[in-house]
Amino acid sequence: HHCKMKNNAFFVTGTDTDVGKTFVSLALLEALKQKGLSTLALKPVAAGCEQMEGQWCNDDALQLQQAMTEQLPYQQVNPVALKQAVAPHLAAQAEGKRLTVDHICGRVKGAMMQPADVCLIEGAGGWLVPLNDRESFADMVVELQLPVLLVVAVKLGCLNHALLTAEAIQARGLPFLGWVANCMDPSAALVKENIATLEQRLPGPCLGVLKRADNGDWRPLGANFNTDLLLEKLGLE
Repeated sequence: HHCKMKNNAFFVTGTDTDVGKTFVSLALLEALKQKGLSTLALKPVAAGCEQMEGQWCNDDALQLQQAMTEQLPYQQVNPVALKQAVAPHLAAQAEGKRLTVDHICGRVKGAMMQPADVCLIEGAGGWLVPLNDRESFADMVVELQLPVLLVVAVKLGCLNHALLTAEAIQARGLPFLGWVANCMDPSAALVKENIATLEQRLPGPCLGVLKRADNGDWRPLGANFNTDLLLEKLGLE
């Protein structure tokens, strides 16, 4: 009963919250743009919003909206904008809302009617974040049948987080597209060794190693991706 999405879409998850999913997504959108590809980027559910010109907006979603090549209204980029920066089901509860996979998938499919070469869909938090008392984000990705890209924040504890997440993605029968190492903390011990361990053990290729620029600019980092391999894995060669 799953609706097969156009196979140009993929989902970005992370080993935890605040591991740089958006940072990596922005750099990746830039890399795809440099290859001359048109892009859409969605953040279907975002928790943590501020009011701007009368509507609640999330900073990650706004950045994705600016970085993609195609134009979509904010409501399509981020159909579910929750005010509090807490787990989505709790943020929704606080507003008297109930999130469902069905509703979110409907909104995502609507936004994806807009033609583009590649569509990046970013999650909220990590892989198994709940949406309501029965469903999680993972259920949404299963419903949309999207391959998954994992953002790994390279730090102590990342091996367990990355391997658990990859196992959980595969347990749902979804393609593991690959992973990106986000070296957020330059002082972390054994960064290279940790990356080598993950290369050996994760079920998909490393598609890029990013180090945050001092000025926070992600644009030059587009060059750190193996975009050709990503496109090949998506079957868009």
